[in-house]
Amino acid sequence: METTLRGVGVSHGVAIGEVRHMGTAVLEPPAKQIPAEEAEREQGRARQAVEAVAADLIARGNLAGGEAQAVLEAQAMMAQDPELMADVERRIAVGSTAERGVYDAFAAYRALLAGAGEYLAGRVADLDDVRNRIVARLLGVPMPGVPDSDEPYVLIARDLAPADTALLDPALVLGFVTEEGGPTSHSAILARALGVPAVVALPGAGELVEGTVIAVDGSTGEIFVEPGDDKRASLEQAAAARKAALAASSGPGATSDGHKVPLLANVGGPADVPAAVEAGAEGVGLFRTEFLFLDDSKKAPSEDKQVDAYRKVLEAFPEGRVVVRVLDAGADKPLDFLTPGDEPNPALGVRGLRTLLDHPDVLRTQLTALSKAAEGLPVYLEVMAPMVADRTDAKAFADACRDAGLEAKFGAMVEIPSAALRARSILQEVEFLSLGTNDLAQYTFAADRQVGAVSRLQDPWQPALLDLVAASAEAAKAEGKSCGVCGEAASDPLLACVLTGLGVTSLSMGAASIPYVRSTLSKHTLAQCERAASAARAADTAEDARAAAQAVLSGE
Repeated sequence: METTLRGVGVSHGVAIGEVRHMGTAVLEPPAKQIPAEEAEREQGRARQAVEAVAADLIARGNLAGGEAQAVLEAQAMMAQDPELMADVERRIAVGSTAERGVYDAFAAYRALLAGAGEYLAGRVADLDDVRNRIVARLLGVPMPGVPDSDEPYVLIARDLAPADTALLDPALVLGFVTEEGGPTSHSAILARALGVPAVVALPGAGELVEGTVIAVDGSTGEIFVEPGDDKRASLEQAAAARKAALAASSGPGATSDGHKVPLLANVGGPADVPAAVEAGAEGVGLFRTEFLFLDDSKKAPSEDKQVDAYRKVLEAFPEGRVVVRVLDAGADKPLDFLTPGDEPNPALGVRGLRTLLDHPDVLRTQLTALSKAAEGLPVYLEVMAPMVADRTDAKAFADACRDAGLEAKFGAMVEIPSAALRARSILQEVEFLSLGTNDLAQYTFAADRQVGAVSRLQDPWQPALLDLVAASAEAAKAEGKSCGVCGEAASDPLLACVLTGLGVTSLSMGAASIPYVRSTLSKHTLAQCERAASAARAADTAEDARAAAQAVLSGE
């Protein structure tokens, strides 16, 4: 019998196939005591397992490239954390086996993070995956992960660790569904980069029976269990129509009446550039530079290394616009040489621009490297600061750019509600705004972007969030400056129309989403987008906002 479930759609497309479940987590190892003379041998086993897992994560990252590489290298650093390893060896010295020492040491660190109010929930999930991989190696059992199958399937999991998501084979994994996660989780972002339909935050996903046929609509978040012939046909027809529309869509982003909306790509480094170019990106709207700094959490990369990486991206978009975000460290992206380790609330502490202003040498080196990377290139370089709270922050960043001799536009990210509310003041110091809707939602609704239980508050259709977008866009228009969106909200084709109607001047997203957004925008006039935006803001819930915009744009 056909039934319908609903989660949060995070990656476009339709997948129909049999359910396969992610390999189960490693069982808790027994708590048995070892003789004192075996402690040194067990400590050696633990060190070897840790190094092997770290090497495997780095190798997976090298294969995946781009954002996935940065995430996996961060996990490898977790595995090799010297304090964790010291705790493991201490536990073994007093009688634990290697596997039990690892299990208990990671559990203690996990409890410490969870006690911070789960602001580091995404890091906790990654930590669990590292622990499971080390313990599995010590126990000699298969690693938890993607099931073996010769036939394509839909993957079901409680959550997907970055190490699993990064190397999914789209030829076998038709789509995936998770119980946890949210629209801005690591897995969601990587799914969009892969172009795999995905739905997250689906309660009871783990109860779907192995082998059951389901249909996954990654746009609406709907899951159809045992879909009938009519439902299959309608979904396949819609998917075919969408594919045809994408194939017919090309060129710069614009509404049907010619209002230009540049469509830019979010990239994590040179490895992400080919997909952006192939998708027809008109430039880069968010160059996340953190990946360079994750190679070594103990020190910043050299100026020469930075110049090389930045230039590779800039060269890919001659005459195009490339917007670089300076290092956004802190919270779920800690770096030993920059971020304090004892903050009770890291997401509300010293992160982003606050960190860089505390370490002006790191900021100056990055700005100098960007200046050198752009020398002689016909690219339009723009540089923006993360986590700008007010005009004082904006001025400090603009001054730093000028002091470094950077010939580029200086901008501010709007990720904190205060920046949206005082956008016109901030624009007295900088030349453009870029809305990071992921963090803006997190801080507007006090809802951690990595926690599935509050994913409804991370929905970019929330009317309060749309109000803040509108306030920022109106301020930019009044000042004769630009206001783009570089958060994941831009990847939703329907929402892209609404953002355009709110006055946003450019949209930046994962490369895989660009054709969908281009095609949808080209079907509607600017006036229709403006009416859809007004209808969405008049609603009281995210669901009603989406429905209201859909009704306007479909002519209902």
